Amino acid sequence: MRPLYLDLEGVAEALSLSKTTVQKLVRTNQFPAPRALSGRRVGWLVRELEEWCEARPHSDMLPPPLGALEKS
Repeated sequence: MRPLYLDLEGVAEALSLSKTTVQKLVRTNQFPAPRALSGRRVGWLVRELEEWCEARPHSDMLPPPLGALEKS
């Protein structure tokens, strides 16, 4: 069974964003808000994250050239 909710670290990893960026997007209402799972725990509903991802606009930026990320 795939997870229904992800914690902040899981969201950041799944979306290739930093935890700080996720928190900033939530604060500015540009990202789904976490849901209360218990008195001291929150999580993001995976379905809502997928919907957010699908709604993101296509980019006109080209990917970096092959090997560009490997150079120091």
